[in-house]
Amino acid sequence: MTQINQFSETTDYKRDLGLTESVSIVIGRIIGSGIFRTPTPIMLLVGCTSLFGLVWVIGGVLTIFSAVIYAELAAMMPRSGGPYVYIRTAYGPFWAFLRGWAMFFVSETGAIAAVALVFAEYLNALVVITYGTQFDKTITFLIALTTIWIMTTANLYGVYLSGKIQNVFAAVKIIAVGAIIGIGLTSIKTGNISNFTTPLWPETFNFSTILAIGAALRYSLFAFSGWEGATYIAEEVKNPRRNLPLSLFLGISGVMVLYMSANAAYLLQLSPATIAKSKWVATEAMQVAMGATGGILISIAVMLNTFGNISTQILCKARAWQAMARDGLFFKSFANLHPIYKTPNVALLGQGLWASVLLIFAVSTAKSYEVMIDFFAATSTIFNIMTFGSIYLLRQKYPNAERPYKAWLYPYSLIGIIIFYLIYLGITFWTAVVPSLIGIALTFTGAIYYFWDVIKKFISQE
Repeated sequence: MTQINQFSETTDYKRDLGLTESVSIVIGRIIGSGIFRTPTPIMLLVGCTSLFGLVWVIGGVLTIFSAVIYAELAAMMPRSGGPYVYIRTAYGPFWAFLRGWAMFFVSETGAIAAVALVFAEYLNALVVITYGTQFDKTITFLIALTTIWIMTTANLYGVYLSGKIQNVFAAVKIIAVGAIIGIGLTSIKTGNISNFTTPLWPETFNFSTILAIGAALRYSLFAFSGWEGATYIAEEVKNPRRNLPLSLFLGISGVMVLYMSANAAYLLQLSPATIAKSKWVATEAMQVAMGATGGILISIAVMLNTFGNISTQILCKARAWQAMARDGLFFKSFANLHPIYKTPNVALLGQGLWASVLLIFAVSTAKSYEVMIDFFAATSTIFNIMTFGSIYLLRQKYPNAERPYKAWLYPYSLIGIIIFYLIYLGITFWTAVVPSLIGIALTFTGAIYYFWDVIKKFISQE
């Protein structure tokens, strides 16, 4: 196994990404399909505007406090691979391997497939509004598949090109979402202020209400997911001990403002009941505000957002598989870097292939988007809790390691966030037990590979 000093900034990668590119990657990872799809299941679950807003606020605040923990870890260990590296250092190779296995086979490639599908669906919405033609599932699948492979190919040719792509699409995201917010909130004649208060409160507040909030939080957190993206490519960031924490704070804070404003725009134009049953909430809101022109513009905006998000996911996630393979804990060929472009070419291709496989399964289901979130929510939460806990273990194991940035209000921030996530995990199991158990079961199939292949290799080397 190749020995890597996780506290060193020495790397085989090219450090081509500055603060602007890093913030762009954080924004690009977060703003994808979530804000255009998750308002519907959230409103359907909570049923009133006060809890609808509360779920989004909790999601944003929880994400910021999560970043507080990640920022210390990222600044302390500026290595590509993100949470995988932190868990490996704190808990050892087995749990780090399972984290990476779950990312590859359960959550991360699944997210790529899901967002690619949303891109294809909104292209379909654009065609329906413009020409009245509906895609069948085969065409939708082929469009999503093509999108995955276009961006995989672009990332094969170097992080510099990929970084510039992130700059372009991050700018497009902000401009497009900003325009949507501006139009939605200023179209008073088509809007209805009473939408914000009808209904304002739930009819009753009991245990079922708490479960509904927790279940809705699953979709809010998914909309905010991806914020840790810059930590995956830490070895390609200039001055990572400064730029990684700063990029997390700037990116998340900006997205939280955009999300709250976008949801306000939706509510002004659509009633809570309409949001709860809408298939394309953003398109419907803009159609109310501007007619067919609004629907066309928002469909294009969503396509641009999801296209850029797919690019960012492909860029960041391949580095995690490469980091695992470099440590001898994943498919050996995934450790390779392209001799000219210095990109993890094999990991990129493998990632694209598995995302394509998951895409096939996704198009065979009626509600693939919500089911996919339910599928990996519990698994992701378990490993998030382990990642947060690693900050305590690493302070004990490496008390003298350089920590340019330390988590705010430690240990209270750490204790609070772990308690909150444990409660959320319990609600997730309660409200989505079958998909949660399937995701966890698939994760632990990685134990078979680990003990029968990886350990066998280590023994043979001795």
